[in-house]
Amino acid sequence: MLRRPIAIVAALILFVEACAIVLVNWVLGRMVDSQHMSMGGIDPDAISTGAWVAGALFGIFLAACGIVLLIIGVRDRAPGRFARIAVIACAVVHGVLGALTVGLVGWPAFAYLMVVLALLVFVLLAYVKERPEPEPKDGGAPDGAPAAA
Repeated sequence: MLRRPIAIVAALILFVEACAIVLVNWVLGRMVDSQHMSMGGIDPDAISTGAWVAGALFGIFLAACGIVLLIIGVRDRAPGRFARIAVIACAVVHGVLGALTVGLVGWPAFAYLMVVLALLVFVLLAYVKERPEPEPKDGGAPDGAPAAA
């Protein structure tokens, strides 16, 4: 089945995306710092530090989601509660960023984010935990079928 390779590919894409986000925020922070830009009277050092911290936190989040997806793909088992919540949060972030990206960056960036979103949703749907069927209380067969004699 394709669920293992797709989970691993999604993990690798998230690792690359994490590195790109950290790099972009580092460049933006350096640019603000070197040009002494100020927005609304805020200190340029605070803006550059904020860009670096935001890039690092978002990069760590994406890398952690990538690790979760890599573990899911390697073990080929359904994720636990925390891992499922992390992947859902990552999917929601990609959906919101995709909606914002259309107007700010353009359609190719939107398409990229929607492909990543589709991979994340596929992993969530492909690894659904199977619930065991409950045992009938009256000793009969499940689903209302008559009990075997």
